[in-house]
Amino acid sequence: MNMFPQFESFRNIFTIMHKTSILTQLPFLLSTSVFLFLSSSIDSCHQIERKALVDFKQSLTDPSGRLSTWIGEECCQWKGLTCHNVTGHVTKLDLRNPPPIEALRGEIPSSLIYLHYLEYLDLSLNDFQGSNIPEFIGSIKSLNYLNLSQASLSGTIPPQLGNISSLRYLDLHTFPDSEHVLNLKELRWLKGFGYLEYLNLGGIDLGSVKDWLQSINMVPSLLQLHLNNCNLQELPTSLPFVNLTSLVIIDLSRNIFDSPMPTWIFNISGLETILFASSNLIGSLPNSFTNLISLQHIDLSEQFLNGSLPSSLGKLRKLQSLRLSSNDFSGNVIEFIDSLSGNNSLEVLDLTRNRFDGELPVSLGNLTKLRSLILRTNMFSGSLPESIGCLTSLETLSLFENPTNGSIPESIGQLLKLVVMDFGRTRWTGNMSERHFINLTRLEKLEISSTSLKKTLNFHVDSNWNPPFKLRSIILAHIQAGPSFPDWVQTQNSLTTLFLNDVGISSKLPDWFWSWCSEHINDLDLAGPLPAWSNIRRLYLWGNSFSGPIPSNIDEIMPKLRDLDISENHLTGGIPPSILKLRYLNTLVLSFNNFSGQLPQNWSQLQNLQVLDVSNNNLSGTIPSSIGFLHSLQLLSMSKNRFTGEIPTTLQNCTGLWNLDLGENRLFGTIPAWIGNISSLLVLRLRSNSFSSEIPRQLCNLLNLHMLDLGENNLSGSIPPCVGNLNGMITDVPPQNVNRYEGHATVVAKGRELEYSSTLSLVTVIDLSTNNLIGRVPEEITKLRRLATLNLSRNHLTGQIPLKIGNLRWIETLDLSRNQLSGTIPSSITLISSLSHLNLSYNNLTGQIPSGNQLQTLNDPSIYKGNPGLCGGPLTTKCLEDKKPSEGSEISNDDEEESIMDMLWFYIGGASGLVVGFWVVCGTLILNKSWRLAYFQFIDDKKEKAFVFISVNLIHLPIRLWSKRKTSRQVALSSY
Repeated sequence: MNMFPQFESFRNIFTIMHKTSILTQLPFLLSTSVFLFLSSSIDSCHQIERKALVDFKQSLTDPSGRLSTWIGEECCQWKGLTCHNVTGHVTKLDLRNPPPIEALRGEIPSSLIYLHYLEYLDLSLNDFQGSNIPEFIGSIKSLNYLNLSQASLSGTIPPQLGNISSLRYLDLHTFPDSEHVLNLKELRWLKGFGYLEYLNLGGIDLGSVKDWLQSINMVPSLLQLHLNNCNLQELPTSLPFVNLTSLVIIDLSRNIFDSPMPTWIFNISGLETILFASSNLIGSLPNSFTNLISLQHIDLSEQFLNGSLPSSLGKLRKLQSLRLSSNDFSGNVIEFIDSLSGNNSLEVLDLTRNRFDGELPVSLGNLTKLRSLILRTNMFSGSLPESIGCLTSLETLSLFENPTNGSIPESIGQLLKLVVMDFGRTRWTGNMSERHFINLTRLEKLEISSTSLKKTLNFHVDSNWNPPFKLRSIILAHIQAGPSFPDWVQTQNSLTTLFLNDVGISSKLPDWFWSWCSEHINDLDLAGPLPAWSNIRRLYLWGNSFSGPIPSNIDEIMPKLRDLDISENHLTGGIPPSILKLRYLNTLVLSFNNFSGQLPQNWSQLQNLQVLDVSNNNLSGTIPSSIGFLHSLQLLSMSKNRFTGEIPTTLQNCTGLWNLDLGENRLFGTIPAWIGNISSLLVLRLRSNSFSSEIPRQLCNLLNLHMLDLGENNLSGSIPPCVGNLNGMITDVPPQNVNRYEGHATVVAKGRELEYSSTLSLVTVIDLSTNNLIGRVPEEITKLRRLATLNLSRNHLTGQIPLKIGNLRWIETLDLSRNQLSGTIPSSITLISSLSHLNLSYNNLTGQIPSGNQLQTLNDPSIYKGNPGLCGGPLTTKCLEDKKPSEGSEISNDDEEESIMDMLWFYIGGASGLVVGFWVVCGTLILNKSWRLAYFQFIDDKKEKAFVFISVNLIHLPIRLWSKRKTSRQVALSSY
C-alpha cells in the first residue's frame, strides 16, 4: 500500500511534464518544491518511519516499560528517538540499557531497515538472547555510529557491515566468558570504512583471522583500536608500511601472542595509550620509546618480558601511568628513575612482581605528581630515601614482600594525601614513632609486618598518642609494638580490621577492648579465650590463637549470629547442642581446631544454613541424617575426622550443594549413585575412606564438576568412559565462580600434598589412585583440556596410554605409575607444555622415550623406573638403531599394503581426470550449438590451411632437390 498518495499524483504530473520545455516547467517546479518543503516541516514524524518503529516495539519484550512513551502520532517525541529539525526524519535511536534497569529482549527487528536516514544506533547492554547480528544493518548506509556491545548477540559478524562506508564509530565488544559468543572469520571488509575512527571488537573470537593486522592497517582514519580478549595468536613484529598514523589508543590486552614487542608500533608517533596487558609478550623492551613523544599510558603487565628497563621510557615527558607488573624485569632502577626525574606528569608507577633489586634512589623524590607507587614482590633492599617526603601527591605506597633491610625516614610523615601504607612482609630496622605519622591525616590502611626471625623494627608511640588519621585496617605482625597494649587503637572508630600478631604485647587486654570490638571489628587476629558479644551478627576470628571451648549457651549470648568462623584456632571440647538454636545462622566454619566427640543430632532447625565446615578436627561417630534436611546447604566439609558408617541417604535432598567433602574419615559402603543427581556439585572429595563399590556411571552427569577425588579407597571395576563429559574440566571457570567460597581441600599434586582454599575454584583434578580399578585408561579422558592433575596410580589398569594424551595441554601432574600399562609412550605427550610432574614408573611400557619441549626438562630417571622395555634418555639404556631394509629384502606387509593403495589411488585419479576432462570439453560442445559450430568451423579452417601448406611444399620439393644437386656438382667440378 502506498503510504504517501500525494506523492503519486506529483509523479504522474512529472511524467507528463517530461516532454515539455524547461522554461515551462520552472515555475511549476519552484512552487512544488516550496509545497513539499512546507509539508515536511509540518509533519514532524514520517508515517513509514513511525510504522517501522511501532513494529520494532512490538517485536521486543519490554519488561521495564522503557518503550512506554512510544504511543501517538508524534514519534519524534518518543523517548530514545531524535529527529532532524527540518526534515523530520529519524536520525538517532538510542536504547542503550542503563543498569540495573531490566533489558529489552528478543531479536533485533528487521523493521529498522526502513529508517533510511538513521545516523546513530545504540542497542548496547540489551538482551538479544543469542541471536545473530542481522545482515540488513549493513543496508542502513546513513549510519555513522553503531553500538551493539554487550547485547547477548552470537554467531559470525556479517561482513555486510563493511557496506556502511560513512561509519565513524563501531562497537561490538562483548564479555569473553559470556554464554553467547561472537566470532569473525575475516576482517577484509574493514577496508570499506573510509572514515572509521573508533573500533571495538573486544571479547570477539578472532582466532581464525590470520591477517587481522593487515586488515586493520587498511583503515588509516582509526583513532582508537580495541581488540582485547580476542584470542589473537599472531602479532607480526613488522609491517611493510604503517598506515595507522592517526592512531591514539591501541588495546591488544589479554591475547596469546608469544612474540616480542612489535617494532611497527614505534612508527605511530601520535600514540597516547598502549594497553598490552596479559598478552604473552616475550623478550626485552626495545629502546625506541623516544619516538612516541605523545605517550601518556603504558600497560605491559602480566607478560614474559625480561631484562632491564630501557632509559627511553624515562624520556617520555607526557607519561602519566606505567604498569609493568608480573614480568621478569631485573636489575636496579637507579638509571631508570633518574631518567624519569624530568617527568612532571607521572602519576602511577607499578613494578609489582618482578626481580628488581638494589636501593631506591634519591631521585625518586623528583616525581612530585606521583599518586601511586607500587613496588610489591621485588628484591629492593636498603632504606627508603629521605626524599620520599617530597611526594606530597602520593596516595598509595606499597613495598610489600621486599627484603628492605634499612630504616623508614621520618619524612614519610609529610605525605599529606597518603591513604595506603603497605609495608607487609618486609625487613625494616630501626624505630617508628609519632613523627612518622604527623601529617598522615588521610591514612586508612596501615600494614607493617616482618619476615625476619628477630623483631628488628620497634613501633613505639606515647601511650596518650592521638593519631591524626582514622584507619579502617591495622595489620602489625612480627614487630615490637609492646609490651603495653596500644591504647590509641580505641580512637579509630572507623576500624574494621585489627591484626596484632606477635608484636610483643605482654600486658592484659584493657577492659574496654571487647565491648569496643563488638561495635567495630569484623576481622580480628588476637590470642586468648573466645570472646562473646551480645549484638554481633558476623563473628570472624579465624587464624588466631583462641583456646578453650565454645560457650555452652552461645545461643543466649549471641542470639542474632548469622556468620560464625572460628577456624584455625586452638579450640577444644565438643560442639554444643545450643549452636543448633542459632536459627539465623548462614555460615558455620569450625575447621582446623581440636574439637572432639560426636556432632549434635537435630540439624534440621538451621534451615538458613548454607556453609557447614567441621573439617580437620577429632570428631567421631556417624554423620547425622538430619543434615540432609538442610535444603539451603551449599558446602558440606567434614574431612580429616574420624566419622564412621555410610553416607546418609538423606543428603540427596541437598540438591544445591557445591562442595561435598567427606574425605579422610572411616566411612564405608558404596558410593551412592544419587550423588550424580546433584547437578550443582563442583567438588566431590571422598578420598581415604573404605568405599568398596564400582565408580557409579551417574557421576558423569555432574557437568560442572572440576574436582573428583576418590583416591585411597577399595573401588573396583573400570573407569567409566563417560568421564569425558565432565564439562567443568573442559571449559573455563565462569566469572561468577572464580571468587566463590568453595572451602578448602588437600590435593595430591606435583608429588606432594597441597592445600587449596581461596583458589580452589580454579583447581581441576581427577584422582582415582590407590584403588583396585581394572581395564584401560579411557581415550575420552583426553577431552578434559583444562584438567591440571590426573592421578590414576596404584591400580591394575592395562592397555596403552591414550594416544591423544597430548590434548591435555594444561595438565601439570600426570601420575600413571604402578599399573600394568603396556605399549609405547605416545609422542603427543611432548605437546604438554605445562607438565611439571610426571610418573610412569612400574608399568610394562616399551620403546624409546619421547623427547622435546617440556619433556626435556623432566630428566629424572625415576619417572620411568620399573619399565625394562623402555630406552633412551634420561635412562642409561640405549635404544637400538632402526635397521634399514637391504636391497633384496622383502617389503613388509604394511609397506606392501601402502604401495598397493598408492597405485590404486593413482589409477582412480587418472581415470577421474580423463572423464572430467573429456566431458568439460565435449559436454560444452554438445550443449551449446553456437560454440559447436564455431569449434568445427575453426577445425575446418585449420584443416584447409594445412592442406594448402602441404600441397604447395610438395610441388616445390622436386625443384629444390634438383637445384641443390646441381649446385653441389658445380662446386665439385670447380675444385679440380
